[in-house]
Amino acid sequence: MNESPCPLSLVGRHALVGGATQGIGRACAEAFASAGATVTLMGRNPDGLAQVLEALSVNAGQTHHSLLVDYANWRAVQVAVSAHVQSHGTVHIVLHNTGGPAAGLAIDAAPEDFAKSFESHLLTGQAIVQACAPGMREAKYGRIINITSTSVITPIRGLGISNTIRAAVANWARTLAGELAPFGITANTILPGFTRTARLAAIFRGRATRSASTVDEVERAAIATIPAGRLGEAQEIAAVALFLASAAAAYVNGVNLPVDGGRTAMQS
Repeated sequence: MNESPCPLSLVGRHALVGGATQGIGRACAEAFASAGATVTLMGRNPDGLAQVLEALSVNAGQTHHSLLVDYANWRAVQVAVSAHVQSHGTVHIVLHNTGGPAAGLAIDAAPEDFAKSFESHLLTGQAIVQACAPGMREAKYGRIINITSTSVITPIRGLGISNTIRAAVANWARTLAGELAPFGITANTILPGFTRTARLAAIFRGRATRSASTVDEVERAAIATIPAGRLGEAQEIAAVALFLASAAAAYVNGVNLPVDGGRTAMQS
């Protein structure tokens, strides 16, 4: 008897992964490659891109690539991605992921700080999707996956700009979900909770400094709010991204999905 293909297989798909040199972005790139996708890494650290590119699993039909880009310049990203699509074919999966804005209260942030973050998170995302959407439409298969934060649901004190911009990105994705669904394209947003990454470590260090406590004390306080009783791992976020990127998730569209050990559920 013939076995049916794995529903999470990405064989024959091309994934474009932002923020791919570390943390959640790298974990997603590795998960997509292991599932059979050809992966194009994006980031602004050439050494990091080279290291991750070398480490990706390669099987028949896979030829991975990298793009050296800075999400702060959406026009340059649009040119680079458009040229890459022209050279390497349809991008079926866009993982829109970039580093979060600097911490701080919203009331203390300068307007230009909001504008800078809006450009790198939303305008760059729009530029990437516009470059990839025609190929997705033609293939009748597309997956747009944003990595944001649970602050989309409940703002996090001390992350004023991030709270604002993350919510904008999530609503942008929900709008795209309705517009692109007739073409077999979905748009979803993953909302990671406290996940063990360099970004979270920096946030904890900042909290420790402001509260005159230790990083360990800050981490324990954070874990106390998580029903699962621990921090998440980047690979756990990547597992959800893999599902959303696959054919198995064809009917999942326009969703803001917390992956946070139950923390958001306890706050609602």
